[in-house]
Amino acid sequence: MPGLSRRQFIAAVGALAAASAIPREVLGPALAGQASPLGAGATPQHPLVSATAVDPAAAAAAAPSTLQQTILQGAVQKGSYRTLVTGPGEPYLPRLDVLGRAPEAGRVAARRSLLYLGHLSDMHVIDAQSPGRIEPMIVQDHSAWGSAFHPQDPLSPHVTASTVKSFSDLRYSPLTGAPMGAVIVTGDSADMHSHRELRWYIDLLDGLSVDPKTSDTFEGVQAWAEAVWAYRPGDPAGGSFGDYGFPTLPELLDQSIAQPVQSVGLPAPWYTVYGNHETLLLGTFGLDSQLRDLAVGGQKSYTLEGTASAAVAGYAAQTGAAQRALDALGLALGLRPGFKSVPADPSRALFSQREFMEQHFETEPDPGPVGHGFTEHNLASGETWWKADLSPTVRAFGLDTCNQVAGPDGAVPDNQFRWLRGELETATEENKLVLVLSHHNSDTLENRAHRPGQHELLHGAEVFVAMLLEFPVVVGWLNGHTHLNQILAHRAPGGGGFWEITTASCIDFPQQQQMVELVDNRDGTLSLFTTVVDHAADAVPGSSGSYLDLASRSRELASNDWAETPLMRRGSPLDRNTELLLPAPFDLEGITDAQLELQHMVERTRLLQHESRLAEAEGRS
Repeated sequence: MPGLSRRQFIAAVGALAAASAIPREVLGPALAGQASPLGAGATPQHPLVSATAVDPAAAAAAAPSTLQQTILQGAVQKGSYRTLVTGPGEPYLPRLDVLGRAPEAGRVAARRSLLYLGHLSDMHVIDAQSPGRIEPMIVQDHSAWGSAFHPQDPLSPHVTASTVKSFSDLRYSPLTGAPMGAVIVTGDSADMHSHRELRWYIDLLDGLSVDPKTSDTFEGVQAWAEAVWAYRPGDPAGGSFGDYGFPTLPELLDQSIAQPVQSVGLPAPWYTVYGNHETLLLGTFGLDSQLRDLAVGGQKSYTLEGTASAAVAGYAAQTGAAQRALDALGLALGLRPGFKSVPADPSRALFSQREFMEQHFETEPDPGPVGHGFTEHNLASGETWWKADLSPTVRAFGLDTCNQVAGPDGAVPDNQFRWLRGELETATEENKLVLVLSHHNSDTLENRAHRPGQHELLHGAEVFVAMLLEFPVVVGWLNGHTHLNQILAHRAPGGGGFWEITTASCIDFPQQQQMVELVDNRDGTLSLFTTVVDHAADAVPGSSGSYLDLASRSRELASNDWAETPLMRRGSPLDRNTELLLPAPFDLEGITDAQLELQHMVERTRLLQHESRLAEAEGRS
């Protein structure tokens, strides 16, 4: 199929130059795959000339991913504590579970990229100094309440920024060189329902800096000698983390708040859905008035007894308004045992479901889009699910599978189930390839908890998967929640089916995310390539206190957090770098090369704007 004619290419360059404010003489050569000579068309207001020297193929080959190297546990250093080392890269492994036959060898030379996107999930951006955290719950049961506290908690903004950098570095596909077209976020971005965490995650993805400093010194359980149950980097002796062999790092907490965390920003438009941590306390319980008061107050608990009385007592039926008032007064006066004074901060207020959507409209225009999947219709109606075309060929449906009552796992409410069925019928008529996005995966989609008098049907995984299998245009279901890399094949009774792709998290080891690329093999089949991505920090942490060094330290600490079964979360080789083949649901020859060329020109123009911002930031530093 022919691509764009010369006349069409020139017209497209003109339109994109006008829309992007990039001079035609800069944009044209860049989109034609040529590096503009330094100085051509340059002005002080247009640093893009240097950016256009980026060769997509060379950039894709040089960008770090697990295709080139992996990060593994090394030798024991003390007790049971291990540092990390680099290992060999992992190639793409073909999986034929859905296709059901051997693929054509010629697909390698014939393939063309339909969409290259990034997949983020379970970032768990944490304000580790917040009084609203309930870390001491791990004293009761470290395995059951492990998510209440991680030894690397203060470094989560640094890991998120490092992950964003890796996505920026991989803005061209390592497989085809195609430009990144979108990034999707499948929930659990703000860990403890804090408005501050919510703003941090949005700002870091948008390319803004965030400041974790609220006082001259770190104020939290990891700095307090009384909290022997926590990992205290200044002196870990006397508790389980010290017994395990966690290192003494006296400067770590000060470094974690010493300077704002800088972010290069995502290179492509990003879209998000709700996770259970954006719905319930610790993704499990409802938010009561006592916890809301605690989150913005000036008293933080370091004991199980204090946490249970202030944060969990509100769930007991016998706790009345008078008792809650006394509890609040005791906290305000510093009379409750097991608490220390910390700076009060109204920005730590716990957000409502609507406020979660509203905050996504307070965003940078680039990379966009405003709302990040949510629309004015969502704000007006209260609906928490959406659809968006990620490209002219690929349509995404973002679902809210979170249970509003109790429990970390989810289900698909009947209103969303019926809405999605109707939308899939439309997508079938319009020959759109479909990606379904949700926080929960098929292993965790069985939570049917209801409030008294609530009667809406909640669909579990079996019914939901069966419905998706009715529509061959569904090629992928992307999700998270379990903090591990996992890929499942869902096969239709008559042949074909779709792939379910679960990515790991930014908080637990291996702190990996992924790239997904839809490729037309031009032989009646499609491939979804998954590429696992380590965040940009080196395997071995330095001591500079930079965000990358702190992110590296976080990964090492996470790999030793025994309660979170760290090594299991990497998944098997068949859950990491893969080629997932399936039959094409319609004749993909209807997607012309000219259409794809124009799509990639639009995507490449956005990347040039991103590269311009990178160049400007580097010039200021």
